[in-house]
Amino acid sequence: MAREMQKNSMFIEHGSEVFDNGDFRKNLDDDGREKRAGTWLTASAHIITAVIGSGVLSLAWAIAQLGWVAGPAVLMAFSFITYFTSTLLADCYRAPDPVTGKRNYTYMDVVRAYLGGRKVQLCGLAQYGNLVGVTIGYTITASISMVAVKRSNCFHKYGHHVKCNTSNYPFMIIFACIQIVLSQIPNFHKLSWLSILAAIMSFAYSSIGLGLSVAKAAGGGPVRTSLTGVEVGIDVTGSEKVWRTFQAIGDIAFAYAYSTVLIEIQDTLKSSPAENKVMKRASLVGVSTTTMFYVLCGCVGYAAFGNDAPGNFLTGFGFYEPFWLIDLANVCIAIHLIGAYQVFCQPIFGFVEKWCARHWPENKFITREHALNIPCYGVYYINSFRLVWRTVYVMVTAVIAMIFPFFNDFVGLLGAASFWPLTVYFPIEMYIAQSKLPKFSFTWTWLKILSWACLVVSIVAAAGSIQGLAQDVKTYKPFRTQ
Repeated sequence: MAREMQKNSMFIEHGSEVFDNGDFRKNLDDDGREKRAGTWLTASAHIITAVIGSGVLSLAWAIAQLGWVAGPAVLMAFSFITYFTSTLLADCYRAPDPVTGKRNYTYMDVVRAYLGGRKVQLCGLAQYGNLVGVTIGYTITASISMVAVKRSNCFHKYGHHVKCNTSNYPFMIIFACIQIVLSQIPNFHKLSWLSILAAIMSFAYSSIGLGLSVAKAAGGGPVRTSLTGVEVGIDVTGSEKVWRTFQAIGDIAFAYAYSTVLIEIQDTLKSSPAENKVMKRASLVGVSTTTMFYVLCGCVGYAAFGNDAPGNFLTGFGFYEPFWLIDLANVCIAIHLIGAYQVFCQPIFGFVEKWCARHWPENKFITREHALNIPCYGVYYINSFRLVWRTVYVMVTAVIAMIFPFFNDFVGLLGAASFWPLTVYFPIEMYIAQSKLPKFSFTWTWLKILSWACLVVSIVAAAGSIQGLAQDVKTYKPFRTQ
C-alpha cells in the first residue's frame, strides 16, 4: 500500500484527515484518487472563465464585419453547436457506460478509450498545442490591459492627442511572476476559488463595456450600421471584406470553445449525481451565460460604434472617459486572465507530470512531496519537479510573448486548426462509436453533415488568420510599444 501511495503521490494530497478516521478508502473515489468535491456551480465557473475572455469586447468588431443579420445568427448558431457537442463529450468521460464506466482523466484518454489509433496522437497535438498557444496569448493580452490602465491615465492627464507610448514588457514580467506563484496550485481540483473570482471579473468588465456602449448609443451621434456590415467601397475593399468576414466567423466560433479543458473540468465533479448529468447542466449554464453577454456586448457595441467598431473598445480606446471606469474594467480583464491562464495550463502541467511519473516512478525528484505548514492555510505539499518545471514553463511562455507580440494572430490560427477536431469531430465520432449508430442512418447522416460544415468553418477561419498574420509580420517593428 505504501509503495502504491508513493506512485500516486503526484495526484493525491496526503492530508492527515485521510488517515485519522481509520478508514482510508472512505476518503477516496472509486478510482483510488482523493474524493472529488466539484459541483455544477464550480464547473460553471470553470467554463465561464475558460470561455468568456477579453475577446467578448471584440465581438462588436465581428458583428460589424457581418452585419445585423449574419452577426447575431452566427453567434446563436455556434452557441448551439458548442453546447450540443459538449453534451456528447460529457457522456464520454466514462467508458463504455457514461454513468458506471471507467473514468478518463484527459481528452486523450477519452479518445483512446473510444477511437484509439492515430487519433489519440492527433487529439494530443491539437489539444496541447492549442493550450500552449492560449497561455502565451493570455500573457500578451493581460499585458495590453495593464498598459491600457497606464495609457488611460496618461490620456486623462495630458489629452487624447498625446501618444502615451508604454512598453508591454514590464507588465508581461509582472504577469509571469504572478503565474509562477499560482502555478504551484497542485491541480484542477484546487482551482475552484480562482475560477469563481475570474468569472466574477469577466462579468464585471463585460458589464462595464456593455454599459459604456449603451451610454454611447443613447447619446446619439453619426454611426453607420447596415444589415450586411462594413460596406465595400466605403469602409473596405472587396478583398478586405472577404478576409474580415472569414476572421469574424472564426473569432465567433472559437469564442465559445472550451472542449480543450472540458474533460479536466468534469474530472473535478463529485460522483453523485452522475458526472455527465452535472456537466451537461454546467455546460448549459456556462454557454447560456456566455451567449447572453456575447449577444449584448456584440450587438450593443455595434450599435454604439457602427462600422468603425474597434478590435477591443476598452484597450483600443473606443472610450476615453470616465477614465477611472476604463481603468477598473482593464484591471478586471487582467485579473480574469490571471485565472484563465491557470485553467488552460493545468491540463498541460498534469499531462507532463503524469508522463514523467509513469516513466521514472523511482525518481525521488519527480515523485517525492515534502510537507510544509503554512499559517492560515495548513499543510501544503511541495514537489521539487512541479516547482521547477512549472516555473520554467511560465518563464518560457513569457519570453515567447515578448519576442512575438503579434502572437495572438497565431493563436487564431491554432484555434482554427483545433476547433474542428476537438469541438466537433471527436465528440461526434465518439458518440457514434458509443451509440453504435448504423452508417447512413438519419442521425449518423446529419451528424456527419454538421462535422463537415464545421470543418469548412475551420478552413475559412484558418485562411483569415494566415492573412492577418502575414499582414502583422509585414508591419511588425521590433521593440514596438503600445
